[in-house]
Amino acid sequence: MSAAPSIRVLEVNDAPIRPERDLVVYWMIAARRARWNFALEAAVEHATRLGKPLVVLEALRVDYRWASDRHHRFVLDGMADNARRLARLGVLYHPYVEPSVGAGKGLLATLGRHAAVVVTDEFPSFFISHMLESAGRQLDCRLQAIDGNGLLPLRAATQLFPTAYAFRRFLQRTLPAHLGTTPIENPLSGAKLPRLETLPGGISERWPAADERLLSGDPRALATLPIDHRVVPVPTRGGPDAAAATLTDFLDQRLDRYTEDRNEPEKDGSSRLSSYLHFGHLSVHEIFDRVAAREAWSPERIAKTTHGQREGFWGMSRPAEAFLDQCITWREVGYNFCHLRRDHDQFDSLPDWARATLGQHAADPRQHTYSLDEFDAATTHDPLWNAAQGQLRREGRIHNYLRMLWGKKILEWTRTPDEALEVMIELNNRHAVDGRNPNSYSGIFWVLGRYDRPWGPERPIFGKIRYMTSANTARKYPVKGYIERYSPAAGGEA
Repeated sequence: MSAAPSIRVLEVNDAPIRPERDLVVYWMIAARRARWNFALEAAVEHATRLGKPLVVLEALRVDYRWASDRHHRFVLDGMADNARRLARLGVLYHPYVEPSVGAGKGLLATLGRHAAVVVTDEFPSFFISHMLESAGRQLDCRLQAIDGNGLLPLRAATQLFPTAYAFRRFLQRTLPAHLGTTPIENPLSGAKLPRLETLPGGISERWPAADERLLSGDPRALATLPIDHRVVPVPTRGGPDAAAATLTDFLDQRLDRYTEDRNEPEKDGSSRLSSYLHFGHLSVHEIFDRVAAREAWSPERIAKTTHGQREGFWGMSRPAEAFLDQCITWREVGYNFCHLRRDHDQFDSLPDWARATLGQHAADPRQHTYSLDEFDAATTHDPLWNAAQGQLRREGRIHNYLRMLWGKKILEWTRTPDEALEVMIELNNRHAVDGRNPNSYSGIFWVLGRYDRPWGPERPIFGKIRYMTSANTARKYPVKGYIERYSPAAGGEA
């Protein structure tokens, strides 16, 4: 039994629900928020039906790949928000941060021995799928993973799509049937659950909750953890509170000019929501609800015939439709790919035509080649590329249009396409706050042909892969101010 639609529920193991036990656990791992959350809603329903207290466990390990001050700080900001919100709602929240590699081992299994059922989040990328499979084997009670990733449930599509257009056509036919089923805005509002003051069995003593210094942002507390301290926190605060404020700011200040400003490097008209979506501090269901309310929209305005068009499907304003195409079509086509192909981060997952043309030109001479360290330090001959890399290092993101150029130049300036992919993944996942996300992999692999088509004329190195240059970008958009702001030589890394 679950509050989430059955298509969104993954039974990770076949262990029974154990009503004789003392509590229900929500293991918060991808939807790191207390609002608009199918998984939390399902956990609340289990606890209500069984008459058990609810425990929310949000854990942060230190040995995930690319663990750094940057990624940790963003998650910790969210933990601080969740601690305040759940305390007000009377739910026992346990934010656990590993102090050393392996220190958290056994926490979930030990807590699970007191649990009637454990509910968690489904996420189709990074290490989470493997972690869920392992947890399912360790737990002797039911483990349910709930898919709250997109407006379209992951299992609503059983095929891959070669282009965003093909996915958009499918989405426009399929999505309307799922729009009426959304998570509750405040799943704990009005819930009458027994209260639990402390975790059972000495669990809090062995695995103590993160202290106030760590949650409050004290850099000295962060410095004690065995993570990469060279990748420093971004100026942007993480967490559901900051996510909500950023969404409001975008809708009030930038959405009306989204169509005109989104691709302008010096205007930066993007939503800036990607990092919050990645860490689950914000739900795409809330975004859609807010946009729909702003547009005074109702489902009757959806186009009766669908042809995969970018505009006109929703019956909303042009900027709202353009934004939803990015937030839904382009975001969720990546989730579809990652869900159906575990090798989504491997070169062999590229389409046949892309691998063929890149292979034919793999040995072409390169005028410039750079090492990973040179790329990372933004010391190429190209000021615009260096500025894009400077923004990535400084802010944990690259302007939307320049992210495409950034990848194309890495393909041109590495010895082989395989090496280009390795460099893009490493730099993106090391520095981008939204790295390691399906949408992030879509952007990287688009550079190499995923979701694209063959282009002519055939060129050295690129073959039939779409070609981009810094010179053409500078002719198309003003970039001087962007270079001045983000170039390491101009102090953009300060």
